[in-house]
Amino acid sequence: MNVAEGDTLISVDHEIFGKVQGVFFHKYTQAEGKKLGLVGWVQNTDEGTVQGQLQGPISKVRHMQEWLETKGSPKSHIDRANFRNEKVIVKLDYSDFQIVKQWLEFKFSKINSLVLFLLLI
Repeated sequence: MNVAEGDTLISVDHEIFGKVQGVFFHKYTQAEGKKLGLVGWVQNTDEGTVQGQLQGPISKVRHMQEWLETKGSPKSHIDRANFRNEKVIVKLDYSDFQIVKQWLEFKFSKINSLVLFLLLI
């Protein structure tokens, strides 16, 4: 039995540049991904971009890539979208499309580094 190309599962990472923070871009991305039946994640970055990963049937992922490049949230302004690490996958790595909050990553922000520095001197 041949599987149509549109049914092949792929995974691709993305990073979106422009006015994409403070305009609910990640919430709209999650909603659009769920609407298309995709799984993955999305998050804001410290650099002012939005990044994430999409997984699902190739035809649906292509539709989402176009949405990320051209539409986004109503108040966003997309300068460019970078897609990388595209690969065919046998099964999905996620069960849903999640918004990842940065504070969960336990990164030291500049303020935390300053506090730590002051505690050490």
